[in-house]
Amino acid sequence: MMRRFLSCALIGAALFLGTPMGALSQQALLPDTFKLAPHRPGETDVYILSFGLWGPQSVFESEAKGAARILEQQIGSKGRTIVRFNTKRRSDATPASLLAAAQAAGQALDPEEDIVVLVLTSHGSPDGIGLVSRRDKRMVTPANVGALLNETRARNRVVIVSACYSGIFAKALADERTLVITAAAADRPSFGCQDGAAWTYFGDAFFNRALRSETRLDAAFEKASGFVTRREEREGFDPSHPQIAGGKQVLERLSVRCAALRLPRAC
Repeated sequence: MMRRFLSCALIGAALFLGTPMGALSQQALLPDTFKLAPHRPGETDVYILSFGLWGPQSVFESEAKGAARILEQQIGSKGRTIVRFNTKRRSDATPASLLAAAQAAGQALDPEEDIVVLVLTSHGSPDGIGLVSRRDKRMVTPANVGALLNETRARNRVVIVSACYSGIFAKALADERTLVITAAAADRPSFGCQDGAAWTYFGDAFFNRALRSETRLDAAFEKASGFVTRREEREGFDPSHPQIAGGKQVLERLSVRCAALRLPRAC
């Protein structure tokens, strides 16, 4: 019972979720719905888009807000962060708002210089992750996320997905300019999606623990992966095998940026 309760697996998602999230341009809000500080010439700015997609459980709202807060503090992106989430009463992380947020970032940033960090937290399936609001149920696929990234216009991107089977996003999206970090391998569930919890297991390990002391994203991932594995072993779960892929040029750009900003811990 506990294993089933804590797993973030979205069993049979394709049976009850709506169609994949497509044709976003037909539903878009205006990009000026969101206000972001503009690019500063000569600097590398970081823009954070953090979305809690699964409204029926509050852990995803909490994780989206906490992840954005810690990333903003550690990476330094004040005024360049958008957080939206669905709850049992609110529908704020919709296909339209995701698209508008991506386009708002695209209007504010310099495509060559700046970095976009996209955080998604929800239940997952082997096909993608669920977007569930009061009025909408959809599957967000790797192709959808790739389209959102393209709307930002940023050539340097970080994607962090906290969900079961989220390794599918690493396989589909990672390259030298796209760093992908996921809570699980493509064929594995992750754990800790309890209503009322502050974090999932991976969110707690990566954002709440590792990133507070190690702001290099790859180094924080290595710490977090160890935290997650030991917790799963201790509690009797099969390992989720968090994934990291791609992003060589993004990590180099972040290192140069933190050195210029004199943030030695991040370097």
